Amino acid sequence: MIFERFVDPGLSQHSFVVGCQGNSEIAVIDPQRDVDVYLDYARDNGYRIAYVMDTHIHADFASGARELADKTGARLMLSGHDAGEHFEVRFPHEDIHEGDRIEIGNVRIEARHTPGHTPEHLMFVVYDGGRSQTEPVALVTGDFLFVGSLGRPDLLGEETKRDLARQMFRSVREKLADLPDGAEVHPGHGAGSACGAGMSGRPVSTLGYERRTNPYLDPKLSEEAFVEKLLHGLPEIPDFYPRNKGINTAGPKDVIPLPGLVPLEAADVARRVRADEVTVIDLRDPLAFGGGHVPGALGIGIRGPFANWAGWVTPDDKPVILVDDTGDPEVIEAAVRGMVRTGRDYIDGYVRGGMAVWAEAGLPLETLGQVDAHQAREAVHRGDAKLVDVRTSAEYDEDRDDAAIHRPVSETREGVPGIGPEDPVAVICGTGYRSTVAASILKRLGHRRVTNVVGGMAAWNAAGSEVADLWRDAA
Repeated sequence: MIFERFVDPGLSQHSFVVGCQGNSEIAVIDPQRDVDVYLDYARDNGYRIAYVMDTHIHADFASGARELADKTGARLMLSGHDAGEHFEVRFPHEDIHEGDRIEIGNVRIEARHTPGHTPEHLMFVVYDGGRSQTEPVALVTGDFLFVGSLGRPDLLGEETKRDLARQMFRSVREKLADLPDGAEVHPGHGAGSACGAGMSGRPVSTLGYERRTNPYLDPKLSEEAFVEKLLHGLPEIPDFYPRNKGINTAGPKDVIPLPGLVPLEAADVARRVRADEVTVIDLRDPLAFGGGHVPGALGIGIRGPFANWAGWVTPDDKPVILVDDTGDPEVIEAAVRGMVRTGRDYIDGYVRGGMAVWAEAGLPLETLGQVDAHQAREAVHRGDAKLVDVRTSAEYDEDRDDAAIHRPVSETREGVPGIGPEDPVAVICGTGYRSTVAASILKRLGHRRVTNVVGGMAAWNAAGSEVADLWRDAA
């Protein structure tokens, strides 16, 4: 039996290859957008991609299922339970329903309809027929059952979330009941995804372990208690999720070969920046970005949850140009892959030679001040600066400073109420990554006196009382 997991760490997304070594055929489940990873895998191992399947119409990423099937001639198998729903696949495919089976040599994949996260959601029960025809070896659970959690039911809106939560209750009680404790659980996401709350960092579990430890699988929960528990404490919904739903129902366009792997001369990029024709995304770390960046650039470091934030805060109205330290093709390609996975395909290219060439050419630079937590704390409590906390609501409620204005990163795109463009602002998050994203957004909106609090809330809480006033220098 062939069973492989592919992980996109930027979105904490898992896709799977399931197949039979005996006939060298495989199925790809929940493929990410840049499908060359599966084409390369199949070629390198001598496998034929015979089936491509999605567990549901995804919101957090643009699916590669349509393109992968087109490129390989594989049968594209998608849930037939979308009929009449708000989101319904509109491109050619074969419907798969509750109880349908796919045979790949000695391997059997059976579909179970598990609505709750979405109305059409499927779980795939996998049997290794060389060992047992009746005992499943694995459950590919998509966004139904996570390690330690379940898929959130509110992505389709307030009006449907309670009904979907009740459907999830029935899916948990009915669609897992006859499955053995020893079956492995392989979910579509791990910790860091916004598709559920409280997911474990472990990528795999067993059904027996989940029955004993997953709080949502507690058999003593009534339906109403289950619904309230499932709807409590959910993370903020990224606003690119509805866009990806639309992309995945219409049929994502091809992105292989990848867009944006085109070197652009720094002077030409500078001209387009002056004309406000493009959005520049700076892939460097927060300190490098703070030291000097392209005017108006968004600071979204590649060494972090890049795909999520690039998908969330990148404007739709202009093409994107990427820049890193030196124009490293591997760094640029990683960023392009992260962007296309969230439906951001409009990438024109990258700065040849990176910021090193930009600086050497004497092209315009902006800076983002980096303020020590001691200095920031004292300045804020003296009233000489305003603190903007851009963490999630749950983080803010758990550990807050009453002097702070709470404004999650995505909401800074509309500015911060009560703060003008000349007000000194210190932006803080957990570690400095999200605050750099938010601070760069505020600078794009015209805020001139913005600084980033180095070390985030951990440093803030540990800060002593010694200060130096940097705010005059931040202008």
